[in-house]
Amino acid sequence: MKANRLIEIKPLKNIQFWLLGIGAGLTAIILTLSWKSGDIAHVGMSIVFLLAVVSLLEDKRDQLTLESGIFPSILGGLLIGNLLWQSANFHHVNSPEIFIRVSPLISALGLGLLASGFKGLKQYSQELTILFFLGIPKLVLSSLFDISPLTAKFSAFLLWYCGVDVSLQGVFLNLPTGSVKVYEGCSGIESVCYLLGIAVICLLMFPTKRKQRVLVIFVAVALGFIINGIRVALLAVMVLKVNYPAFIYWHEGDGSLIFGMIEVLAFVLFYFLLHQQQEQKNQD
Repeated sequence: MKANRLIEIKPLKNIQFWLLGIGAGLTAIILTLSWKSGDIAHVGMSIVFLLAVVSLLEDKRDQLTLESGIFPSILGGLLIGNLLWQSANFHHVNSPEIFIRVSPLISALGLGLLASGFKGLKQYSQELTILFFLGIPKLVLSSLFDISPLTAKFSAFLLWYCGVDVSLQGVFLNLPTGSVKVYEGCSGIESVCYLLGIAVICLLMFPTKRKQRVLVIFVAVALGFIINGIRVALLAVMVLKVNYPAFIYWHEGDGSLIFGMIEVLAFVLFYFLLHQQQEQKNQD
């Protein structure tokens, strides 16, 4: 008689490397789809947010509990599988923008369930919060509010204050040589949401006093709105001077990205000075 062979099912070794590989693959897919969709600004901000997530995970990697059950693993696999299926059929997705902005959070939830189950998700609360602010606030706020009229009023005020002959009609800035329409894409809601996310990253990675958190959020929102309003006013000046190549550059070209960098740098400088002031008070 032949002895029956016992088949031993061994657990996966080095689960950290499996999770790292899955996460890196999902990140590459999401960034590639964002790039192909033409949203270059979102690609840049996604990299910043993802670097913050990686930094937080690196700091506490030795403290993470990597233990999941069957049901959370199945759910996590379904979330990741559905995301991969939609990525493969990206051109047929009903709303590509929603998919691009939601997919980082969905990917993180799927990986978290695979790695640590339902109870272990609280270990990744900071990382999930950062990825939430990467895309969700813009989708929610843009569906609830249209700040284009407010942006148009602010830009018209800047032009009037600088001595430009401008009249405001709804979202139209009427100039002697043409008009500029402040539509939703130029309203500044995206800039505000990005800086709001940067503020959250700063507060999580470099905490400050509780009473200063409201100030940090307010400054982030204000900087995003004000600097975007200056950009709109600059576009109006390009129309006034009938300089359409410059208008295209600052509206759709690298000029629009430059203003995004200015917004981020301005807020980071503000937070750095605030944090330094707090540390100085603590030392005193």
